[in-house]
Amino acid sequence: MPEDQNIEWKQSWRDEYLKWICGFANAQGGRIYIGLDDNGNVTGAKDYRKLMEDIPNKVIAALGIMVDVNLLSQHGVYYLEINIAPSSIPVSYKGEYHYRCGSTKQILKGATLNDFLLRKNGTHWDAALAPSIHVEDLDHESFSIFKREAKRSQRLSPEQLASDNIELLDRLHLIQNGLLTRAAVMLFYREPEKIQIGSYVKIGRLDKKANLLYHDEIHGSLFVIADRVIDLLYLKYLKATVSYHKDTRVERYPYPREAVREIVFNALVHNNWAGCTPIQIRVDDDCLRISNCCILPMGWTQESLTTHHQSKPYNPLIAETFFRAGYIESWGRGIDNVNKYCSENKYPLPEFSLLGEDLTVTFYPDSSKSKVNTQNQSSRGYTDTELKVLKLIKTAPAITQKAIAEQLNISRSTVQRIIKLYVNSGIIERVGAKSRGVWTIAESSKI
Repeated sequence: MPEDQNIEWKQSWRDEYLKWICGFANAQGGRIYIGLDDNGNVTGAKDYRKLMEDIPNKVIAALGIMVDVNLLSQHGVYYLEINIAPSSIPVSYKGEYHYRCGSTKQILKGATLNDFLLRKNGTHWDAALAPSIHVEDLDHESFSIFKREAKRSQRLSPEQLASDNIELLDRLHLIQNGLLTRAAVMLFYREPEKIQIGSYVKIGRLDKKANLLYHDEIHGSLFVIADRVIDLLYLKYLKATVSYHKDTRVERYPYPREAVREIVFNALVHNNWAGCTPIQIRVDDDCLRISNCCILPMGWTQESLTTHHQSKPYNPLIAETFFRAGYIESWGRGIDNVNKYCSENKYPLPEFSLLGEDLTVTFYPDSSKSKVNTQNQSSRGYTDTELKVLKLIKTAPAITQKAIAEQLNISRSTVQRIIKLYVNSGIIERVGAKSRGVWTIAESSKI
């Protein structure tokens, strides 16, 4: 019975553990054992009879919830089990909202707290009503774009697409009792910034000294933005290399269009628009960065985002409408699709980084077209960080991804990306059991 998301061991009771009970109640519930040491060995709970009466009373007084306190024993030594059920409403301790995440406790603040309170009350940001905007105010072009794409994706029937705007909004759950939701306004209103500042996308081209050379802002409904942003990025900001296969002209851009499109559309869907910060696409000489304000589902980390996971959209109504248009999938496969497309078309895998609520996805140039060395890239197209990872593997074949991340001071997701790059390229291979295996370097590798 190790400590985990739902279990905590304590040798003795302290009133500060009311914070932990608060955290469990706000998350998935859990159990706190009083009278166990850090290794889970039973050491016994002093005054256990008194605690069986005091703890429930203190919990009710401080948190307003009920807990079960059970007396257990092992070899004649008594200890306590505090059973905490998940609460359907937000629970606070002295005005603070605590939350159990993994094996730690967090205090929720700012946008994360606001999101938590909304979800506990059974709603999301995009489901709130926007009574100042009416159906007749919505944009005809935005509806046309949606119907065109939904017809192409075949995720709505011809009969549904032939319905009028009010009926269509109702089918998409974007209208309640005749009032538009925020999602409806974001998706189909020409000026969503009237209800939410920062509801647009900006693209900037910077030089080697990070000086802004030129930039654009794409305003309008999310469907107008989605319809224009990728074309603008590839026509104005990126240059393709040209080659010929027999008599056919072949253009290859430094960054894979389908993968970039997937990331941009997911940013539009999952962005925390309440943060008043536009989505930013930054084009540098050596990389392309896409950043948006992101609030991950409770308990998720950056690593959770980049591994297999269920689809848990931050804005479910916006996500469902984009899905019906064929712009995104609904199974949490977006990042898998991005990585698969990059690998199959021989592009470097993107790097994901999360700093506070700022999620940035970085694409690196098509290394197969690299002609010269740069400060950050070798002549074979590998970055300094990628080469350092390979050097560590060569030096210590049994090294773990966690150890690599710690030694190079980079994220686990970056290490996973680089490892996957080398494995897919046949440069390294894992031999042996997962927990005790070692990395081997291909004999043919000349890196």
